[in-house]
Amino acid sequence: MTATRVLVLNSGSSSVKYQLLDMRDRSRLAVGLVERIGEAGSRLKHTPLTGGGTEAREREEPMADHDAALRAVAEELSADGLGLDSPELAAIGHRVVHGGLKFTEPTVVTDEVLKEIQRLVPVAPLHNPANITGIRTAQALRPDLPQVAVFDTAFHTTMPESAARYAMDVATADQHRVRRYGFHGTSHAYVSRATAELLGKAPEDVNVIVLHLGNGASASAVRGGRCVDTSMGLTPLEGLVMGTRSGDMDPAVIFHLVRVGEMGIDEIDDLLNKKSGLVGLCGDNDMREIRRRIDEGDERAALAFDIYIHRLKKYIGAYYAVLGRVDAVVFTAGVGENAAPVREAAVAGLEELGLAVDGELNSVRSDEARLISPEYARVAVAVVPTDEELEIANQTYALVSDPA
Repeated sequence: MTATRVLVLNSGSSSVKYQLLDMRDRSRLAVGLVERIGEAGSRLKHTPLTGGGTEAREREEPMADHDAALRAVAEELSADGLGLDSPELAAIGHRVVHGGLKFTEPTVVTDEVLKEIQRLVPVAPLHNPANITGIRTAQALRPDLPQVAVFDTAFHTTMPESAARYAMDVATADQHRVRRYGFHGTSHAYVSRATAELLGKAPEDVNVIVLHLGNGASASAVRGGRCVDTSMGLTPLEGLVMGTRSGDMDPAVIFHLVRVGEMGIDEIDDLLNKKSGLVGLCGDNDMREIRRRIDEGDERAALAFDIYIHRLKKYIGAYYAVLGRVDAVVFTAGVGENAAPVREAAVAGLEELGLAVDGELNSVRSDEARLISPEYARVAVAVVPTDEELEIANQTYALVSDPA
């Protein structure tokens, strides 16, 4: 029997998201989420998708660590006849946030690979440790199975040095690995290819600006299927205004807060990553709630929205200049896929660049990739639902089914 299933794991500091896929038709067999690992009220929500079933099962019990969480996941999968001991399971694919410059492709995990991911912890202290824990736990459960790391940063390693380097002392930057890496790479890779398909063209023939707008948000300029610039940098803090992150700002703000505000580095880190962005501007990071408040005349919410859109437009214009020719601007992720007012506002006023949105097309809610620009528009505007889990599964399966 040929193994055709891939389990995708996205291990966070206190959570694990997972999907089991059959790569023969890319169908999902089960999906789930474990929350509050190591905390009171640990919960697993598991949804089997075989045999016509879509009803979720939930269990609340103490899960002290990722090992306990993944063992609980294995039990739920086994209850559906999809256990981790199945000979049909070809590999486990892991989302790893930071791969530095070393990892430019999906990689079978070895001891040396794990050591390198560990060495990158200083530039991804919130993410890589959890990713490592997930990998080690999966290895313990199925030591005979290939574990594949798929890196958020990999898609962006094609950026030229002119885009990736910060303008600082080269020796200091190299010593401390300070450069722009970018994130959300699996999403940008998937969406840029799907956009080319939507346009009926090959990825190498298309230039695309991808706007991944969720609670975390990033933009990328993709020329012929290769990333040439992206908005996030050394960490996911740089770039667009996000749900709780500030995005771009004068770095001297940090010095000012230390000297004048007498704030500590950890306090500032927390401020910029967790208490800034939309939530810092208006107290909400849910775009639906912000729009509701705007409709009721809330000025703080309106200003937060305007700042969010202003930054988006700046990046669209900047990446238009970087690419020279743009075939499509595409919106994806939670806000990008669902917030029609964001899409309309981001493109408004850019008609001279060939961009426009058709109001009727933009208002349609759909899970399908679609164009929302009028036929006359020189540049297509599209909505393409992202599928990071499928991208991880595709890369994982391609690697283990053809190791050469």
